[in-house]
Amino acid sequence: MKRVVVGLSGGVDSSVAAHLLQEEGYDVIGLFMRNWNDESVTISDDCPWIEDSNDALQVAEKLGIPFQVIDFSNQYKERIVNYMFNEYKKGRTPNPDVLCNREIKFDLFLKKALELGADYVATGHYCRKKTITSKNGEVHRLLAGKDNTKDQSYFLCQVNQAQLSKALFPIGNLQKSEVRKIAKEIGLNTAEKKDSQGLCFIGKVKLPVFLQQQLAPKEGNVIEVPNNYSSYTYKDNKLETRCKSYAHNLQAGKIIGKHNGAHYYTIGQRKGLNIGGTPEPLFIIDTDTNNNIIYTGQGENHPGLYRDGLFVPEKDIHFTREDLPLKNGDIKKYSCRIRYRQALTAASFHKKEDGLYVIFDEPQRGITPGQFIAWYLEDELIGSGVIDR
Repeated sequence: MKRVVVGLSGGVDSSVAAHLLQEEGYDVIGLFMRNWNDESVTISDDCPWIEDSNDALQVAEKLGIPFQVIDFSNQYKERIVNYMFNEYKKGRTPNPDVLCNREIKFDLFLKKALELGADYVATGHYCRKKTITSKNGEVHRLLAGKDNTKDQSYFLCQVNQAQLSKALFPIGNLQKSEVRKIAKEIGLNTAEKKDSQGLCFIGKVKLPVFLQQQLAPKEGNVIEVPNNYSSYTYKDNKLETRCKSYAHNLQAGKIIGKHNGAHYYTIGQRKGLNIGGTPEPLFIIDTDTNNNIIYTGQGENHPGLYRDGLFVPEKDIHFTREDLPLKNGDIKKYSCRIRYRQALTAASFHKKEDGLYVIFDEPQRGITPGQFIAWYLEDELIGSGVIDR
């Protein structure tokens, strides 16, 4: 029998994943990852890791599979939390869930599973893998989950071929309703358990409190930018121009209030400014952490919220399909998304020596440095990159 180590999180998805693998005849081991132990920054009862580990243990007992708890909290702090602090300090908005899959689940967890004699690791992600044979050997394709409302391929956009070769996604062909039905039919305690929310392995956090552990409050100006400001009209059609945000260069606008640190805020954010008296809601259209300034605009249709394109530096380009890279001078059309659960949108990808310039068919709202863009051919994830600007 092939041995599979399943990342049991204490949720219904990984529980059913373990059951399905067992039904297929695999030798299944359950492993719970403890990656966070600082309850001071979580919202009460929203990150009950002890409860989750107990739920995972009950699932393992119900299925009759071996179970272990392993502590990755030190590595998680080093690889994920410190990265988050550094990104926010620079005025960027990281996606720890993407990093968590790359650095924890498909690196540390995978290595631990191999030490246990595993042939594969498995998770409860809503995505699929299909392996094909090419002239250069096997190629592992990462496909979107069949449940369009739960597809999690975006969160796996940084995994590579070596990691995919050892990965199984047992529930990728199922709808969420089917997963819960299976769990209920076999009597799993997680059948009706709510889906987890918030940061990977941390849960819902009081983000300002979380960031204030290392990033001190610093009062600065909130500037409102009029929605008819002329610099939002592109002066030329150069790729470099179309992938820029103009807010840092704005000379217009007025000070309308104060904030407690530009690094606590992100583009597109509405809540948290505590500034009233404007006819329409205020949205953050840009932040300047060097000068500690927040730029805002009224209304969801403020032109400062929308951009034609974005730029990914050469060092931050990643192709999951390593056999389909873009070469300098290439121009290719992909579907892409810049955040989880966003509908796929068409864009032209222009490969230059310094990186990748992405020009959208329709302007996109809230493009945020530090986030990941993932690109697809139909339902296959081809690659991803960290947005620089």
